[in-house]
Amino acid sequence: MPEYRDTVRIAFAGGGSGGHIYPNLAVLEALEDRLGAHHVESIFLVSERPLDSSILNIEGRTGATVPARPVSVHPFRLARLVFGWGRAVRAARGAIRALKADAVVATGGFVSAPVMNAARAERVPLVLLNLDAVAGKANRWVGRKADLRLTAATGPGVPADWEPVRPVVRESALPSGTASECKQRLGLDPERRTLLVTGGSQGARSINRMLERLALSAPESFNGWQILHQCGSGDSEEQQAAYRRAGVDAVCHDYLDDMASAWGAADLAVARCGAGTVAEVWAARVPAILLPYPYHRDQHQALNAEPLSRVNAAIVHTDRVDPEQNALLAGRSLVELLGDDIARERMRAAFSSLGPTDGAQTVAERLLTLIHT
Repeated sequence: MPEYRDTVRIAFAGGGSGGHIYPNLAVLEALEDRLGAHHVESIFLVSERPLDSSILNIEGRTGATVPARPVSVHPFRLARLVFGWGRAVRAARGAIRALKADAVVATGGFVSAPVMNAARAERVPLVLLNLDAVAGKANRWVGRKADLRLTAATGPGVPADWEPVRPVVRESALPSGTASECKQRLGLDPERRTLLVTGGSQGARSINRMLERLALSAPESFNGWQILHQCGSGDSEEQQAAYRRAGVDAVCHDYLDDMASAWGAADLAVARCGAGTVAEVWAARVPAILLPYPYHRDQHQALNAEPLSRVNAAIVHTDRVDPEQNALLAGRSLVELLGDDIARERMRAAFSSLGPTDGAQTVAERLLTLIHT
């Protein structure tokens, strides 16, 4: 393996949700492990949404906002996209130029599109890291111009000539210590089984309402369990109150910044199946019930979860949105697993057939090869 001594400077593009930012953090961590942190300089080009800046502040990383807008058929929003395009490209060009970037890594989403234009204008190599089992419009567009196209998911929804890598997970999201130690770090009872509920960095109201419905209608199902619930912004107080009324032990947060301990504490999880969540479930080997986001036309979250469901490491249910319907269907599977230790252990053992989640290391090496060629 070649030795790289010079400092490398990387601009990472992706924002609007943690699902676009955390994989970039994973690649940066892999570069720092490979070269040493003092040999890597970076900037994260993110959206103007407060969540993006919050994540970077928590992680202690440097960021710059790009005034990009999602594609929309709504006339007003489309006009904002068109008239703001030049400003977004200029902001990205300024950040890339100030860093003297050796390369730009884009994980997709609406921030990546103007950054791609900026990278081409600045003559900086562009790397696409696709994460979902169906490549979105922005990724397909960026992919046509990228110097290197990598994908952490494969299938008919991803161009066949994109280079596959394994799932991309941050080292800092991997559990450390025993399950009891992870529970103690989170203020949980170290001896009780723990159900982790998460809709991702922005939460999932339909999952929240399903758990509320189950807790109030069948609180006995949670005997011997405690719930750790990431609810999304502004929803934790209402969720905590519902659990309290039901007499179910739970700790609710708007946002969890220690997902490594959360996954390490979990005996079972209920979650969305964005690419980042699937990768973290896979890495931590947590039996899971997964409910894909119901409003994506291409249903790519269901396809993201297919590797886990195929080996019976996870159960995928359609999110019916209605709490009653979800409680009857996905909720029934949850109640069964809460009471079946053998089934959960069988699911956990199934992860061994999937292989490692070391995609970030591969992306880092491919990126270094591109820069030094």
